[in-house]
Order: sequence, then C-alpha cells, then structure tokens
Amino acid sequence: MSDIFSVPELFGSDVFNEATMRQRLPEQVFTAWKTCVTTGSQLTLEVANEIAEAMKIWATEKGATHYTHWFQPMTGITAEKHDSFIAPTGDGRVIMEFSGKELVKGESDGSSFPNGGLRATFEARGYTAWDPTSSAFVKDGSLYIPTCFFSYTGESLDKKTPLLRSMDEVSREALRILRLFGDTESKRVIASVGAEQEYFLLPKDLYAQREDLRLTGRTLFGAQPPKGQELDDHYFGTIRTRVSSFMKDLDEQLWRLGILSKTKHNEGAPCQHELAPIYTDANTACDDNQLIMEIMKKCAAKHNLVCLLHEKPFAGVNGSGKHNNWSLATDSGKNLFSPGKTPSQNARFLLFLAAFLAGVDEYQDFLRCTVASAGNDHRLGGGEAPPAIISVFLGDELNAIIRSIIDGTKYREQQKTLLRVGVDVMPPIPKDTTDRNRTSPLAFTGNKFEFRMLGSSQSVAEPNIALNTIMAEELSRFADVLENALDFDKALHELVCEAFTKHQRILFDGNGYSEEWKEEAVRRGLSNYPSAAVALPSLIQEKNIDLVVRHGIYTEPEFRARYAIHLESYNKIVAIEARTMVDMALHQILPAALRYTKELCDGLTVKQQLSIPCHAESVLVKHLSLNTEALYDAIDTLRHTLEAVPKEAEAAAAYYHDTIIPGMNAIRSAADMLETLTAKTHWPYPTYSDLLFY
Repeated sequence: MSDIFSVPELFGSDVFNEATMRQRLPEQVFTAWKTCVTTGSQLTLEVANEIAEAMKIWATEKGATHYTHWFQPMTGITAEKHDSFIAPTGDGRVIMEFSGKELVKGESDGSSFPNGGLRATFEARGYTAWDPTSSAFVKDGSLYIPTCFFSYTGESLDKKTPLLRSMDEVSREALRILRLFGDTESKRVIASVGAEQEYFLLPKDLYAQREDLRLTGRTLFGAQPPKGQELDDHYFGTIRTRVSSFMKDLDEQLWRLGILSKTKHNEGAPCQHELAPIYTDANTACDDNQLIMEIMKKCAAKHNLVCLLHEKPFAGVNGSGKHNNWSLATDSGKNLFSPGKTPSQNARFLLFLAAFLAGVDEYQDFLRCTVASAGNDHRLGGGEAPPAIISVFLGDELNAIIRSIIDGTKYREQQKTLLRVGVDVMPPIPKDTTDRNRTSPLAFTGNKFEFRMLGSSQSVAEPNIALNTIMAEELSRFADVLENALDFDKALHELVCEAFTKHQRILFDGNGYSEEWKEEAVRRGLSNYPSAAVALPSLIQEKNIDLVVRHGIYTEPEFRARYAIHLESYNKIVAIEARTMVDMALHQILPAALRYTKELCDGLTVKQQLSIPCHAESVLVKHLSLNTEALYDAIDTLRHTLEAVPKEAEAAAAYYHDTIIPGMNAIRSAADMLETLTAKTHWPYPTYSDLLFY
C-alpha cells in the first residue's frame, strides 16, 4: 500500500460501490438502480447502457482491459470467463466498448459444471445474469461483475440464486411479524452474516514435496511429532514475521475490494490462523468469503507460502472451521435478535427466538446436511469442533426466562415477576450474561447465532439458505396465527409458550463432546449423523423438499440436484484420497522402508561376522519387516476394494464410508509406524515436525 493512501481512502477503492455510482451516474440512472435494488424492479436497457458505460470508464481508468461475469457454480468455488472491451473500428484500430446487454447477461459453457442431472452432458449452454445488489469490482486487470448462473431451461446452477431467494423470503415473512408489532417504517429485513475464516500456512517448498497435500489438500500420512499444540503456545501468540507480512498484504488487498477484514490472529494449532470480517448482508458476505479464500491462496504464493483451507490438514491437531455468525436486522439497523431494553422489544425478541428454536428443531437434519462433506467428517465431534448432533446454546439467563414462560412461574425470585409474553409485562432481558459454549453447534452470542459446524473450505451459501428458509417457515406460521388473533397479547403468549415447550429438546448448554450427551440426544429424539455418507440421504426427506419448494427457494429438481452433487463430491474426494494413498505408499513409503531395512541388514551381517553386538539392528529390522508386510497387505486390500465400488451414488457413498475409509486407515497406521522406525535421511517427504514447526 502506498504511503499516500490512508486506510479509509484505500477501502473500497477498487469497487464500483454505491458511493462511486452516485458520483458517476446521472441522478435519474442512479435512482433507477437504487429502486431496482430495493424493490426488485427491472432496469430498462437504456438505464443498463448508462450504468455499463460508466462502469467501463471507471474500470479502464483503473487499468482494466477485460470484463468477466463472476459466478458461483455448485463446485463451491467461483468461476469466470474474461472478454476484452475491445471492438474493431474497421480501419485497423479498436475502441473500448461495453453495453448494457453485456452487463446484464452473458453466456458461458455450462456443460462442465456440476448439475446433478438437471441437464444432459451434451447440453452446453449456461447463462449468467447480473446481480445488481452485489458491487462490481476490478481485480487483476478485469472488471468483475457478480452474477447468477442458470441453465438454458432456467434451472439454477449456482449457490447465489437460491441464497437471494431465501433472503427475500425471510424478509417478507419477518416484515409480517414486524407489522404486528407496529413497525410500519421497515421496508426490508436483512439476513446478516459474518463468516470467520480459519486456515493454515505452510512453506511452499515443503508443500511441494508432499503429493498428498498437492492432490488432496491434507496430509494422508504423518506420525505425530514430539510436540503438537499441547502447550497452547500458538493460540493468540506472537505472529511470525513472515506470516505477519502475508496478513498485512492480505488486509490491503481485501480492503481495496471493500471487504471488511477486521480481526487476525494465530489459532490453536501450529501454523493455523484466523481472519474475521465485520458483518454484512448474507449475499455480500458470501461473495466476500469466496474472494477471501481465493485471495488468501494467491497472496500466500507471493510470500512463498501455501494456504491450506482443508478442514483437517493434519491429524492430531485442530482442524479449520468457518464460524457463521447469523442474525436478522431491519433496513434501519434494528437487530431482531437483540434482547432489547423495553418490554415491547423483548416480546418481539422472544417471538423471533421461538421461531428460530422451532425451525432448528424441526429441520435439524437439513442444517446438518449443509455442512456435510468428506473434509468436515475429520473435524466434527473431534474435540475441536461441535459434535454432529444439532443443538442450541442460549445461556443461563435466557434458559431461565424460557423455563419461566413454559412453567408459568416467577422469573428470578428477587424480581417477583410472573412471565407472560405481552407488550407491557415483560421485564428487560440482559444481554451477554453467560459464558460461551465452544462445543455448541448453534450458540446465541448476545444478538446473533454462531453456527460453528461449517467447514473451512466450503461456501457459506447453503448453511445461510437453510437458516433463512427455516426462519421464514416458522415466522410464516406465527404470522398466520397472530394476524387472525382476536386478543394479540394472549395469542402471542400462547404461541411462544407452545413453541418453547414443544422444542425445548433442542436446547443444550453442556459439554457437547461427552458420551453422556450422545446418549441424552438419543433419549431426546435428536438426530445424530456422524458422517456425510450417513447424513446426506436425510437431505431429500419429503419435509425438506416441501419446505424449499413451498418457499420458492428451489424447485424439486434443483434441490435433488444439490443432493446428487454432494454425494458425487463425497465419492470423488474419498476416491482421490484413496488412490493417492496407494500411490504414495507403494512408490514412496514402501521403497524408503525397504531401503532402510536393507541398510540395517547389511550392517547387521557385517557385525555378526565380526561378533559385534547388534541387538538394536535386529529389533529394528524385525519391526520394520512386520510393518512393511502390514503396509503391503493393506495396499493390496485397498487396491482390490477400489475396484468394487458400486455404480449407484448413494450405495457408493456408503461403500466408501464403510469399506474404503477403514482400508485407508489401515494403510496409514502401518505407514505412520514405519515413519517412527525409519531414519529421517531415508524418509521420502517432510514430516509433521518439518511442516508444523518450520
């Protein structure tokens, strides 16, 4: 960053944001765009042309020569196709052109993106449509235009489109509730998200020496080092100079793109770090997080580092998650999950809280499936992340209030307040009166819910689609009752009391890692899906399909396509990992162990001939031989089981989980034992000590 810039001047300087549009567009054009964003009305081609021209001039002033429709296919990452602004003049020269038609709609080859059976492989057309609610930006010499992605027949092929639908739906239903509480000013309710991002940084040269890291993003082998994270000396510790330089560079790049990068620190595991942004609307937060992940990788490369976003790059130390802080706020900035200081605010808060608890309880399997992946299977429930069982943590104060409402008893003996949910009798609810629970999948943290189950590499779109949709469903039910109530206060109290009573099983404030909680969850009737292969079939239950179709988030084919894509992704990832393990074990680990064994045997023979004691060599050779035999047998077994994977996706997922992964574990067990026995000079790649404590 140049010294002539301050951070406020730098922030958003490469973004065609609202302030820039107001400055560069004619007033009537800006007003038309603003109306489009707030009401969903369509822009005329004339207005689109004016916006496109201003956007082109601004981008070319910043050195852009190309533009791209930037979209989020169901790969979980982003995609882009770049076209230059040039147009021939007919006399051997060119001019720079960009029309409203090119801004609003583009065509991309959609045949190679996951579609879950929505189309035949020979059907190639895919279309991109400008999302005017997301700001365009300049990066790497191109103008990036955030867009939705859909097929020739109109099916959504991306993650942005259903997210936008879910945001509209939860806003519509929340406004119905606000009107009942006398709020006539709010025009929109905004799903707000702050997505914390955990990641690992490794030296590029060490990374390049490990085939498993290059091909799968995680270490498939690795004996535990003498030191791990047991001293807790990395967490919030002094940041390495090399890493600090990377973080400074990263912040400046993110700030240029208007991304609210706020917090950075060392995380629990060696080489692990975290970046946390400030809240924004869910759509922008999703766009920003995709950029954060992309720029982290590019920025790391500039510093001769590699950024790992896998959920579990190293066995035995903490994996990486993505804490998704979610809330609802009005367009005037009122947080609907803030307990508030007045009785009327509290009554509204308790209604929204009751709706949230009801939605999480009724659609816990839906939420679980949004974070199900092969990578996250290594992390969830591992003593470092929430368990696979969905529950909600509220803390002592709110639990006491809910219990008083359910039982109709006095809340806090000293206050002598009989709790009824009404506009005039509810006492103020204190904020942030209890400790946090790091084992809770969904924890209330003062004015928001922290969904802590997300994997570090995944898009935040689907978890927030689920949260928005289940909230819209419950608010819709509540509004239907209250809009027809003769006595609003009485109906409100009965509705909230009934919801708290019916769904109290989802509340849990204890240790989510304990075996006792697993047993208690069974007694409560909560679902427990320990892996993606077990969880994913529950996604397409009839109640989940009915939910998303009824609220217009997905069509049934679109929703079933997401299920098929998740299964396909799980199967492919495990297959790649298994094949990589076989390759490394057979061509790197086994030869290294055999060479070392031969070296020991040669020395052993010489010593025996000279009648020199050779007990150490004898014992080492014995252990090496036993483990090389075990490794070869495990390799041979896995190779044969890989040939027998079922063709049908759901059966294949079960087979990978039940047969292939145990086979992989057997290979790793023998290989890691060989690592502890083999001289370091013979070991074919950097060890955990090399990688984590470089």
